[in-house]
Amino acid sequence: MEARIICLKSDLYTICDLETKNIYYAKASGLFRYKKTSPKVGDIVVYEILDDKNAYIKELKPRTNDLVRPAICNIDQAIVAMSVKEPIFNDNLLDRFLSILEFNNINSIIIFTKWDLLSKDEEEHMNKIFDYYQSIGYTCLKTSTKQNIFDNNKIIDFIKNKVSVITGQSGVGKSSLLNNLVPELKLETNDISKALGRGKHTTRHVELINIFDGYLADTPGFGTMDFSGMTEIDIAHSFKEFFALSDHCKYNGCLHLKEPNCEIKNKVESGNILVSRYQNYLQFIEESKNLRKW
Repeated sequence: MEARIICLKSDLYTICDLETKNIYYAKASGLFRYKKTSPKVGDIVVYEILDDKNAYIKELKPRTNDLVRPAICNIDQAIVAMSVKEPIFNDNLLDRFLSILEFNNINSIIIFTKWDLLSKDEEEHMNKIFDYYQSIGYTCLKTSTKQNIFDNNKIIDFIKNKVSVITGQSGVGKSSLLNNLVPELKLETNDISKALGRGKHTTRHVELINIFDGYLADTPGFGTMDFSGMTEIDIAHSFKEFFALSDHCKYNGCLHLKEPNCEIKNKVESGNILVSRYQNYLQFIEESKNLRKW
């Protein structure tokens, strides 16, 4: 029998049978420690029933994708929630998420939260950023919890019949977004810490929530992801517009650094690629090189 792991708390797994949808609490075989692997939320597992409520995980099925942080696998898409204010919009973190998700073949939907907090000038600036990410192939939405600017039907269409993860920096409104979609969840939310300029961590574990004939994971807030397992060329290919234009570079395998006649650098200089995107890319390349030194 096979099931999906939908929650992990204190080494106790909650699993949902793929056919019957019955829920069991399960412990994992000690063989996983011997194999230096552990089941995680999203895994499809082979299990054995012990009684009406308990089961035993015997085997892991192959994963289609696997994220380290958040610790989740076998997801169809990621909803990346980024605040435009309080906390301030972080383009570096957004590009980091998108790069790593792209490398893992996970489709990304960007939701810009707290749009109502922007001044007129700030909104004009953010609209340019919003339009740019849409132009390179990302689905982008704007939301506001205070003015209830939620296009619920559109969001529901995206997550229906899919396994999705909602992620982003702490305090951007992920739990508020989920509460708006499914009020009965009553997920805990907290205001932004004035001293730290970021949100308190209200989600403390990864859990797949069964909604709209699919699953949606609310993940613990976090601020860093690294490029472990990614080479410089992987990072270059994970920037959608860089990959699309790379055939026009003079050299095959151009990393868009100091190579002559680089189409990416030309597009940055002409304003067709966001300067922030290129600057973040350069930082990520440097991070990747430093990781290899270790």
